[in-house]
Amino acid sequence: MDGSMRSILLPTLPTARIHVLRVIVYAFVILDILTLSGDVVAHAGNAEYYTPLLLARILHLPAVTSLVAQLLRALIIVACVAAVAGVTPRITGAVVAIGYWVWMLYSQGYGYVAHDHMALMVAVAVLPTVATPPLFGDGGPAGSATGRPAGSAADGSVGAGTVGEEPRSEAAGWALRCIQIAVVATYFFSIVPKILYTGSLAAWANSAILTWASLRRGSVLAHWLVENVPWIFVPAQWGGVALEALSPVVLFLRGRALYVAIAVYMSFHLATLALLGIHFLPTVICWVAFLPLERWRELGRGRRPRRQADQPGV
Repeated sequence: MDGSMRSILLPTLPTARIHVLRVIVYAFVILDILTLSGDVVAHAGNAEYYTPLLLARILHLPAVTSLVAQLLRALIIVACVAAVAGVTPRITGAVVAIGYWVWMLYSQGYGYVAHDHMALMVAVAVLPTVATPPLFGDGGPAGSATGRPAGSAADGSVGAGTVGEEPRSEAAGWALRCIQIAVVATYFFSIVPKILYTGSLAAWANSAILTWASLRRGSVLAHWLVENVPWIFVPAQWGGVALEALSPVVLFLRGRALYVAIAVYMSFHLATLALLGIHFLPTVICWVAFLPLERWRELGRGRRPRRQADQPGV
């Protein structure tokens, strides 16, 4: 692989970032199966409406029953807690990945497919692929006096830097890059249905779709905008299309430009939440894969965060 392409797809990043990301992702998975995708339990009484997705058909996944739903939910919660606690995180993470994918196949198999969970599903799938040193390893037996592994694995799974630095690895960079690409793809590929439904992006952007949505399910603020500044919706639709079409650019940003881009997309989601009650929270959570999460860990230990060399998406 070409050196520049390797640095883009397999950046060498701190494994501490994976530690923090595991806590965030697995904690959210618990919240998700109890709230946002908690409909799986209710689906148990609607077997006649089960329309399995392609992967579910390949796996011959039958309609969910009440017992299966309850056991699956308990398994995912226990595995998430164990992974967050650092109990064999690669094994417990694999259990979370399998359990959560089955859960989502059931959640999305009854007539409605929500693409806001795509990045989260990728996250739980790739996190177990990264080998990391113990979460609280300073001076521990698993490594040297600094709590790091003494050497670097041949496959780059866990690599130690110089003295005083967090271990870094291409495996961590690959996992984070997969999540980042999934986040971007969630926006970019939403262009496809717009073209299919209206014939072109211009037709969608110039339509009254946002006005219609505001009247159908909008908040008090959305209704006020329809009544007083209805012209604002078409520019807003063009802005949304621009954010979706330009989303791949985020993968190549760094530093302050990256943080500004993240703030813009968060503002977009805040606006859709305020106007239409649409939150896209599973995707929003996965935006943290773009952030230097290891600095949060250092702050928690009372250390001054070290500035890392800039890499795209870092």
